[in-house]
Amino acid sequence: MAEERRFRSADGAPIALRRRQHSASCRELAVRGPRLQLRSLSAATSAVWLAAYGLFALSENSMVLSAAIFITLIGLIIYLHFVKIDQESLLVIGSLGIQVTSSYASGKESTTFIEMGQVKDVVINEAIHMQKVIYYLCILLQDPEDPQGVSEVVPLFQSSKPRLDCLIEVYKSCQEILEQRKTAPQSS
Repeated sequence: MAEERRFRSADGAPIALRRRQHSASCRELAVRGPRLQLRSLSAATSAVWLAAYGLFALSENSMVLSAAIFITLIGLIIYLHFVKIDQESLLVIGSLGIQVTSSYASGKESTTFIEMGQVKDVVINEAIHMQKVIYYLCILLQDPEDPQGVSEVVPLFQSSKPRLDCLIEVYKSCQEILEQRKTAPQSS
């Protein structure tokens, strides 16, 4: 069963939250950000190439045009492969752990897996950024030496930056599975 809802990011851009429940203790939550706009890409490329043509007209050196084309293409490849994230997903499996995946515009995916034994909690945190309060979801990892302590904080959805209403939906889904995990050992 998959469900998709529309939200806005902290920057005001439209984003979509897709929730898919695979079983009672397994949920996938994916936040899809805005796609790369061909208009903005064309405008940036045109601006660089016009500036290069202006330099070429002044210097009459064809290397300027060749360098502009080369730099633009390399820059675009780097942007699509390492910077522009189209979708961030969270797969929460109560008995195994949490898998965090970032899908880039080039098709590349980056995945991190956190064992459920390391997860202390999933929380919504707040930060002050550019004179406004922003919220973000994060996983608190349990300190192996101190069961009450936190060894690391792993922020989620850093690229899409969903607003609080979207984060609450993800938080509730994660908490339902974490609560099942906490109550399961006691009932057996």
